[in-house]
Amino acid sequence: MMYLDYFTFPGSEMEVDFFMDQKRTCYDSYYPFQILSRHKFRRIDFEPVTILYGGNGSGKTTALNVIAEKLHILRDSAFNKSNFFEDYLKMCDYEGREVIPKNSRVITSDDVFDYMLNIRDINEGIDRKKDSLLEEYLDVKYAKFQMRSLEDYEMLKKVTKARRMTQSRFVRSELMGNIREYSNGESAFLYFSEKITENGLFLLDEPENSLSPARQKELVQFIENSARFFGCQFIISTHSPFVLSMRGAKIYDLDEDPVDVKKWTELENVREYYQFFKEHDEEFR
Repeated sequence: MMYLDYFTFPGSEMEVDFFMDQKRTCYDSYYPFQILSRHKFRRIDFEPVTILYGGNGSGKTTALNVIAEKLHILRDSAFNKSNFFEDYLKMCDYEGREVIPKNSRVITSDDVFDYMLNIRDINEGIDRKKDSLLEEYLDVKYAKFQMRSLEDYEMLKKVTKARRMTQSRFVRSELMGNIREYSNGESAFLYFSEKITENGLFLLDEPENSLSPARQKELVQFIENSARFFGCQFIISTHSPFVLSMRGAKIYDLDEDPVDVKKWTELENVREYYQFFKEHDEEFR
């Protein structure tokens, strides 16, 4: 499914004209001006899965943020804007559906990290409750209890429960499901599977962070299926070879000047991995 066909950024000439009209020059940053134009990155033509590849500072995250803000796409984590961000957005243009689905969203590494921190807080709370329940089990099981009114009914149930259960079963039955059953990587993958729903446009900023290679491959399969069968379109910034290898993805190399479309096997980062394992091939035999 295609919700966005193309997106254009201002070129260096448009940026120069803008700067010439500015009467004040005391700003520390004109961000996002001069980030994408320095590599002549003027236009993205999208596919169901489009990937922005490049090293740190290449502008791939900037491009995602600009697209998201121009389209008013939902996001959880805030990001730094300059005084000129809105001016820059006015100089951008796009072609696509008149209405972007409301469930569309940006998913960043910060979002995933915050989610995992929340799970950690919940687990710590569960641990504290677990300790108190261990003590409560002994108190309740051996309590001399006699029901005198309906107000004692809940206590009666708890005493009966403790006397017919082992300590560990009693504690488990009183606790909410322990989220620690998931590793960090599993929790991160769970976040993606919860936030990526049917029929939406999703912008993923370095989704490989916090994911093992096996989980990255699982995420790739999930994205491929979501794009093919569930009406989703993806724009992804990454330098992970696992994500870059996604079938049918269109890849823009932001390390090139000018920015160029490439096959994943042509990218410098991927070639470095290939050469490294090739040099160590005998050690894997």
